[in-house]
Parts: sequence; C-alpha cells; structure tokens
Amino acid sequence: MTREEAAADAGISAKLAAFHLDKLVASGLLTSRYDHPGGIRRVGRKPKVYEPADTDIRISIPERRPDLVAEILIDAVLHQQPGEDAQSAALRTARHRGEELGAATRASGRPGRLGPERSLTLSESVLEEYGFEPDRQAPTEVRLLNCPFHPLAARSPELVCGINHAFLGGFLTGLQASGIEAVLAPHPGRCCVELRAAAGGASVPEPATGSCAKEVCTRPAQDPGGTWT
Repeated sequence: MTREEAAADAGISAKLAAFHLDKLVASGLLTSRYDHPGGIRRVGRKPKVYEPADTDIRISIPERRPDLVAEILIDAVLHQQPGEDAQSAALRTARHRGEELGAATRASGRPGRLGPERSLTLSESVLEEYGFEPDRQAPTEVRLLNCPFHPLAARSPELVCGINHAFLGGFLTGLQASGIEAVLAPHPGRCCVELRAAAGGASVPEPATGSCAKEVCTRPAQDPGGTWT
C-alpha cells in the first residue's frame, strides 16, 4: 500500500499518513520499499510502498504465556521415557526447562555465589519478563501476583500448577540459588507459587508433584481477564 492509499483509507493527508507509516517502519511493525503497488508496472518513478513486517506480535493484559506450557507439553510427549506417565513427563520436562533458564541467567550475569537475598533479586527480573509480576514482601520472600498460565490452570489446576511449580523450582536449581525454594501456596488473586527462604537454609527445591489446593485453584474467576491462580 502506498502512503496515498493509506491516507485515503484513513481519511487523513498523505503527509500525515507518511509520518505515521514511517514511525511504524522504525518500530519494526511495517517494512517499506520502492515498488509498484500490487506488482503492476507503471510509467515513472516507483512509489514507496508499505506492508506488514514478518513479526509475531501478541499483546495480553495481564500477561499470559500459554506458549511456554505448550512447548513443555510438546517436549514431554516427544521425550516421554519408558514407563513414565504423561503427567510425570510434563513435570520432569518443566523442571528441565526451568533449569536451562536458570543456568542461562547465571551464565549471562556471572553472579558468583548467591545467598537468599541476591538469589531473589536476580530472579525478580526474569520472573517479570515471564509475566509473573513479582512482589518482594520481605528480603527472602517473593509473591507472584500474576499467573501467566491463566486460564489454562482453570481447566487442569493440578497439572498446570504442578508444571509452574516444577518450572520455578528448576529455575532456582539452575540459578544455583542458595537458601531459596519454590513453594506451592495457592491464593485467590495471584500465582500458586511463592519463592521463600528454605527451611533450615537449604537450597534443594522439593520435587513437584502436581498437587494443588483445588478449593483455591479451581475457584471461578469473576473477570475472565483477571488473575486468580
């Protein structure tokens, strides 16, 4: 589409249309080149044409990450071990995926030995990126105010909360976080997992079992776009 065509469609001047189109190109949402629109050759100079960029853009408020659960489940199916049931494969895969993320985070930052408080400080930025909305309640406690896997958790809270728990526990293991563990603590209005100081200062996250407080996790949401898991 040319700037003139875009202007006519939007009911604005070609100059104003060009300004906004070029801003969209600069932000990576559109691409531009000089060519004949529709591939039809005409006499004269080729006009500047615009088209959507080959970019996958998704917006969710609050943030949702169903793609992460989908990737974990696909890997679990592809690499299910002999004698292993589907849920066990999913939890094992989720923990492995979390360990990879934690190890990559540690490798990029090279933080050295991590005590409880530094472990949580380093974890917060990663959790924010994944849509968990971390809330530091105390030096050694982080609550997660958003569930990135809602509304999938509504369909199978035991499985999805278990995957979440295993993923975050694996992340702490890969990060080599000392004295912090991922704990299942379902509560209306936030994620089912919290990061807390480990009992006795140990840093061995318990294996995820997929268990969940169903009376909390299965509570119907008042707002389909809200958070509750």
